Amino acid sequence: MTRPFLRTTTSLLALSLLAGCISLDPDYQRPAAPVPTAWPQGAAYAPPASAATPVAETGWQDFFVDADLRAVVGQALDNNRDLRVAVQNVLAARAKYRVQEAAQLPTVNASASGSYSRTGAGSNRQETKSLSAAVGVSAFEADLFGRVASLTRADLETYLAEEETARATRISLISEVASAYITYAADKSLLRIAQATMESAQHSADVTRKRLSNGVATRLDAAEADTVYQTARADVANYTTLVAQDLNALETLTGGPVDPAHLPDGIEGRTFTLAALPAGISTDVLLNRPDVLSAEHSLKSANANIGAARAAFFPTVSLTTAAGFASSAFGNLFQAQSQSLSFTPSVSVPIFDNGANQANLDYAKATQQAAVATYEKTIQTAFKEVANALARRGTIAEQLDAQQATVRSAQTSYDLSQARYKQGADSYLNALDAQRTLYSAQQTLVSVQLTDAGNLVTLYQVLGGGVK
Repeated sequence: MTRPFLRTTTSLLALSLLAGCISLDPDYQRPAAPVPTAWPQGAAYAPPASAATPVAETGWQDFFVDADLRAVVGQALDNNRDLRVAVQNVLAARAKYRVQEAAQLPTVNASASGSYSRTGAGSNRQETKSLSAAVGVSAFEADLFGRVASLTRADLETYLAEEETARATRISLISEVASAYITYAADKSLLRIAQATMESAQHSADVTRKRLSNGVATRLDAAEADTVYQTARADVANYTTLVAQDLNALETLTGGPVDPAHLPDGIEGRTFTLAALPAGISTDVLLNRPDVLSAEHSLKSANANIGAARAAFFPTVSLTTAAGFASSAFGNLFQAQSQSLSFTPSVSVPIFDNGANQANLDYAKATQQAAVATYEKTIQTAFKEVANALARRGTIAEQLDAQQATVRSAQTSYDLSQARYKQGADSYLNALDAQRTLYSAQQTLVSVQLTDAGNLVTLYQVLGGGVK
């Protein structure tokens, strides 16, 4: 048995090595990026800068310099359910690829069986016994035209696409947590400003009512003072709700309660991220974004499926073999005269399939063209996102500086108006207008600070920032 079995096994291995040598996949060429090679320029845009460390290799723990924010992001990466789903999708895709990869090699099975039968009785009784033991290969497809190899490549690219999708999910999660954290900080500042304005307005209203009772102020002054107080009071209620909702959103992202020690008291004076993030000179940086890489892997998978569909037009060679022993008595089972060998090759040639193979090929080609369009659209979206972030980055510093100057001027105007009103040198209307202007300027400043911090987070995400 040994030599025939070895010859058969050697033949199967030779066929498995030859399998897949022929590939009917179309020659893959990465589609040209349908975007300019350089970022937009002009008054609105920050000048792109290069850096020794690409953005994709800048780990989030290096980018986010605030220790409390890093702790909250770390909690989200450990507990977020969307991220868990993405990880399991990667594991599922990898397992599917391994199953398809295994189909390229023969599967060796061992089997043993026995039977006993008896007919008649007495001197006419007849007994039949049989025992067998064998090792063989069942229905192994010799992949002479690369169909199985193409399917394996398709599953490999699908697995790689899922890996990039999981990386994109991690980057998106990091960005969402940071944005939610900064929004919470901004709303805490707005709440504090509203509370301070409400207390100041209440004091002014009390003073005005006293002046009214003394005949110095008018009922109009008292009504106007109460209006500012009630406006601030309503804002306090609103911002209290927003802070609670911000915390709910943050805890949903982190998958559980956030330690109050890690929550910010406000946005003023907090540095959440690196002060600058280079975009690079060329738009080729977009090719490293995980969503773009995922789209390209999906395109390669669709490309390989065309090869598998083409191979279906050619004959399929299937091999079944078994080598072992067969005997009617266990004592003779493993003797030389009991050896058995079977080798059953079969060939299936498609002749008439009602157009099924052609339809499968047409479907594969259409899917591949859709994948090309998806890849190009992904790059265009990435370019727009980065360009928009750079446009905001180019003007936000000047806007922030101007708003800070506005708050300083409004504070000076308010202080002077209050002093002049108390001395009777000015009407209460001017003091009231100054208070409203200061309140509005302070709120706007917090909004600009939120935009400034959030823009860096957005830029980090759209440039494909690292997840390590």
